[in-house]
Amino acid sequence: MKKLSLLLLLTISTILFSCENLQTLIPAELATGGLSNEDIIRGLKEALKIGTDTSVNKLNKVNGYLSDQAVKILLPQEAQVITQHLSVLPGGQLLIDEVQRKINRAAEDAAVEAKPIFINAITSITIADGLTILNGANNAATNYLKQKTYASLQSAFQPKISSSLNKEIIGGVSAESAYNGLVSKYNLAVTTANLTGGNYPKVTSNSLSEYTTQRALDGLFLKVAEEEADIRQKASARVTDILKEVFGRNG
Repeated sequence: MKKLSLLLLLTISTILFSCENLQTLIPAELATGGLSNEDIIRGLKEALKIGTDTSVNKLNKVNGYLSDQAVKILLPQEAQVITQHLSVLPGGQLLIDEVQRKINRAAEDAAVEAKPIFINAITSITIADGLTILNGANNAATNYLKQKTYASLQSAFQPKISSSLNKEIIGGVSAESAYNGLVSKYNLAVTTANLTGGNYPKVTSNSLSEYTTQRALDGLFLKVAEEEADIRQKASARVTDILKEVFGRNG
């Protein structure tokens, strides 16, 4: 009886051990729909290269930001209290429109700086990264890129945007100086007249280049996310064989 119990215990242990290690015996190709890890990484890199190139090319042209309502950069929300009053003055609306045009032009000019930064991040994707991205949400690759590149993009975009915004519009006045001057004078008037709070809050940021850089990057990643979602969801967006192989599993 003791021998039978021992034999039964050994049999159960063997079965449990086999189940526990079954995953290690399954080829990687079976776990990923017949694709090798190399295929997956190649497909993801191809998707990201196409998606980022397309996004940058869309934005790095005249009216790339300005004519696209999804990414068009408006003046800062908190500055509306200024622009509302300025727009009713002679020439006020023209100044607002020109500053707004300038900040979008600055973003359009800077967009090209993203290409080498994106390429560097794409080439460094690991197998572990690739599997996580492949099985993630429709914007998983975009989120990966944002995490890896945002600081570098910010450093590359801001000097170029700052240079554009500091170019003279008219009479020695640039978009940056015009905005800074408006904010400073408004804040001084509010303080002098003791109008802080209520309908006359102080404007806390007067750096147009910092604001434009942030909004330019927001728009860039929005476009990259759209391209990624298209490749994941639409067969027509899978323009190469490797994209069809890697992403065709989802229809």
